[in-house]
Order: sequence, then structure tokens, then C-alpha cells
Amino acid sequence: MAGASELGTGPGAAGGDGDDSLYPIAVLIDELRNEDVQLRLNSIKKLSTIALALGVERTRSELLPFLTDTIYDEDEVLLALAEQLGNFTGLVGGPDFAHCLLDSVRLLAVEACVSIAQLLSQDDLETLVMPTLRQAAEDKSWRVRYMVADRFSELQKAMGPKITLNDLIPAFQNLLKDCEAEVRAAAAHKVKELGENLPIEDRETIIMNQILPYIKELVSDTNQHVKSALASVIMGLSTILGKENTIEHLLPLFLAQLKDECPDVRLNIISNLDCVNEVIGIRQLSQSLLPAIVELAEDAKWRVRLAIIEYMPLLAGQLGVEFFDEKLNSLCMAWLVDHVYAIREAATNNLMKLVQKFGTEWAQNTIVPKVLVMANDPNYLHRMTTLFCINALSEACGQEITTKQMLPIVLKMAGDQVANVRFNVAKSLQKIGPILDTNALQGEVKPVLQKLGQDEDMDVKYFAQEAISVLALA
Repeated sequence: MAGASELGTGPGAAGGDGDDSLYPIAVLIDELRNEDVQLRLNSIKKLSTIALALGVERTRSELLPFLTDTIYDEDEVLLALAEQLGNFTGLVGGPDFAHCLLDSVRLLAVEACVSIAQLLSQDDLETLVMPTLRQAAEDKSWRVRYMVADRFSELQKAMGPKITLNDLIPAFQNLLKDCEAEVRAAAAHKVKELGENLPIEDRETIIMNQILPYIKELVSDTNQHVKSALASVIMGLSTILGKENTIEHLLPLFLAQLKDECPDVRLNIISNLDCVNEVIGIRQLSQSLLPAIVELAEDAKWRVRLAIIEYMPLLAGQLGVEFFDEKLNSLCMAWLVDHVYAIREAATNNLMKLVQKFGTEWAQNTIVPKVLVMANDPNYLHRMTTLFCINALSEACGQEITTKQMLPIVLKMAGDQVANVRFNVAKSLQKIGPILDTNALQGEVKPVLQKLGQDEDMDVKYFAQEAISVLALA
């Protein structure tokens, strides 16, 4: 490859005729050969400068072969090169010469394939781009295969339905069973998008016959990241495959994932239940959901507990009030006394969202009494949680419930022996004050705040005086 050996052999060679103005290009080219990876990466980012100086013909005949000969080792360098080449079409002479980019570089230039494919005809795609993509999908570097999986949706759109069916689907099948977990996870993450991008008339058949067998294998993959990636999208297939296929083929997979040892897998299934609810209704899953929810609710990792709390209003809405009261209400109350503050806080917000979903009558009969019982808890943190719940629930429950059921408890807690509880009483009265009528404010709230305003604790005194001022009770 004469061009490759001539390029960059000295300052003169860079310009071809001893032109010193091209000396910086020779320096860049030397950097491309340097053992230091960072230097090579920096030089690759300046490739467009070299190409502009050389002109389109020399870029095609010398620079691209030089790159092929020189840059063949580090995955990081190859990926940086692929990113640059995706914007190189104009520098090799335009779309008519775009194939040079694919011919010349060891084709992990998946980024380049995505960009170039949009410029070529269907015939050129098959002859020029597909050989590249096949090589990339089978490349010995897992990072290259990963990139094919990661950019699969863009490739699918750029290549069109015919090539997708004949070439990309077989490549995707291989990516789903790749020996590297990172590649399998990236491919699994694209399963739903793959289905959505298929022609409507072919979707069901292609997924059922050519993709589902591989999905079934991934449900029991040895790597939790692969299983988690699949769980985050698999529910979306139910809207594509319809009710009968979902019940017969997908439901067993969902049920298996709900029992998976990895919390993230179970969480990802639960967080996407709305897709299945639209197609088959959630009752099909309710008996299996319950053990999964309970396990997550009691998981040793508090972040897992936090995540399931955040999905609870969604679950409650889909499962309905009867199922919720029977199976999940006690869990929601248990979170209020969790040893981690973030869980107690999230559980409080959860109650407010549940009241908004199920209504004030439900709150009055089901939630408020249980919250108020905690006011007598020996643990002062739990007594404070009662106040936080009242703060959150008062607006959702309205004036009557707040005045008749909640206010008496708050006023009683003003005599708590722990100062932290007393100053939170002052803060709660400030919060619920605007909901109360004038009689309650003047006759019940004002005397208690005045008493707290004389408290021996400075914080209690401060927050009581602040509440008096905000509620205009001075």
C-alpha cells in the first residue's frame, strides 16, 4: 500500500513536495503512530484538519489506507475513529465516494455506517454497507459488537425493512446470544424498539418466530444486567403481540422475572406494568405480583425499598382499592416506621398520592386512623412521622377531616416531652392552618402556638412564633 507508506514519512512527505506549511499535518500523523493512546485519540479528533489540507483525492488514496494500516489495536481509538468517520463524507468527495470510508477502515465504524447508509440507494446499501455491518456484528472486539447492538434501531431505520429482515435480524439474533454480557444487554435493551420499527403487517410473525426464542433464553441469563435490560423493555412487547400471544407466551416470562433473584429485574417488570394492563389487565399477574412486591418492600437495600414505594400509586390504581386494602395497605403503613428517613419521607408522600387516587372517604376510613395511632408510639421518630403524614394528607383530605380527626391529635402532641416533636407541631399547625376555619384557628390553634412560643427550647419558640406570624394570629 504505497500511499500508506508515503504518508507522514517526514515534513516534506506530508505535502508531497516539501511544502513546510503542511508540517503540522506530519506531526499529527506521527501522533497517530504514537504509543500513547491519549495522543492518538487527540490526533484522531483533528483528522478533518488533515483531510482538508490533503484534499479529497489524497484523503481517499492515502489517508484512509494509512488509517487502515496504522490504527488497528486499541478499542478506544477505533471507536473515536468511527465517530470521526461518520462526518467524513464531504471530505472524501461526497456521497459518490462514501464507499471509500467503508472499504478503507477496519469496520468497526458503525457510526459511519449509520450516517452513510442514509445517503445511499437500496442496491448500494446491500453491496457497500452490509458487508461492513456483518463484519462489525462479528468483530473480534466486543466493543464493536456492542456498538452495533447499541445503534441497532438507527441502523434498522437507515437500512430499511428488506435488509432488516434478510440481514439485520440474523445479526440481531447473534447479538442476543453474544458471548459478552455487555453486548447481550445492549441488544436486549433494543428488543421493543426492534419490534416497533418493523412493518406493521410483519411485526407479530417476526417477533414470535425469530426473536421470542432468544428472549426466552435471556430471561434466565447468568448475568443480572442482561436480565435487567430485558425486563425494562419486555413488557412493551405485549402491545405489539396482542392479548392471546401475551397470555400464552409473554405472561410465563413476566411471572419468571417477578421471581428473579435480582431486585432490579423485579423492579423493572413492576415499573412497566401499565403496558400489560392495557393489553390483558393486571389481574392475570396479581397473584404473582404480591410476593414480588412484598419481597421488594422488605429488601435489605433501602434504595430497592424506595423504588417500590414510588411505584405504589401506579400499582394501586391498576390493582384497585379492594386488592390494595387487602394486600398492600399494611406494607404502606410499615414503611412509615422504616429505620431510614428517606423511606419514611417517601412513604408519607405515597399516602398523599393514594388519597388523591382513592378519595377522601377511603382516607377517612382506612388511612387516617392508622396514621393517628402512631401519635402514641414510644419512638419519637414515629410520632414525628404522624405529623409529617398530617402535613401531607391535610390538603388532600380537606377541611372537615383535618379539623375533626387530625387537628386534635396535633394539638395534643404540643405537650410532647421531646422538643423535636414540639417544634414539628408548630410547623404542622403552620402547614394545616390555611385549611382550617377562623373558629378553629382562633379558638384552638392560637392558644397552643402562644404556649409553644414561650417554650424553654429555642427551636420550639422560633417555629411557634413563625407560625403565629404566617397565620396572622398575633
